[in-house]
Amino acid sequence: MKPDALFAEPKLAEIYDLLDSRPDRPDLAPYLAIADEFGAHSVIDLGCGTGKLACREASRGFEVVGIGPATASLSVTKRKAYGHLVRWITGTAAQLKGLQADLITMTGNVAQVFVTDEEWMTTLCACHVALRPDGRLVFEVRDPSKKAWKGWNREQSYQTNEAPGIGAVESWVELMNVELPLVSFRSTFVFRKDESVMTSESTLRFRTRSEIAETLFRTGFTVESVRDASDRPGLEFVFLAHR
Repeated sequence: MKPDALFAEPKLAEIYDLLDSRPDRPDLAPYLAIADEFGAHSVIDLGCGTGKLACREASRGFEVVGIGPATASLSVTKRKAYGHLVRWITGTAAQLKGLQADLITMTGNVAQVFVTDEEWMTTLCACHVALRPDGRLVFEVRDPSKKAWKGWNREQSYQTNEAPGIGAVESWVELMNVELPLVSFRSTFVFRKDESVMTSESTLRFRTRSEIAETLFRTGFTVESVRDASDRPGLEFVFLAHR
């Protein structure tokens, strides 16, 4: 898991939450519900970004660890409400060693940033070891058959946001390359105050449902269920895997 500029560059990390078109983050609610459903007490959010889920979990009394590769993003998390209740760790799945939890989550695009088979299998193995007996791993991925990247263009993604202390920020996404299972795109940010421009390039891997199920089986997990994403019905798979 490597941080792209969107999370690693301090200036972009500061405005990341403002760029989400859904500030209430309805995609996080199912993760909280799953933690309740299975009576989890301790949660690890792997690839925690700017810490929205981890802080929400901490506010509800869970013992929470947030792990992310970008120091700039973690500096943002520590200033959030309930951020002081979370144990923040800079790093990747390698930092799971020595930790134990009832639930490990990977939200958003996290499960798709592992573009090589080695990265993905290493991550799954590390999660398996870090889970307590009867623990669960839950993550979401986009269904490749829905071709989400067709909407990754300036016309459909352009937005302007007002950032406190920074001013107006224009942003949009542009598709760079589709060579399945890999899809690359570029995010552009224009800071109107000084007209400075910053970009962030990312690549995601679109694995099929059967491919993911197979990798989970090979790393010792049992696929308990594959659910629909309540905020994007019909477009994503939410995997719930049992240790």
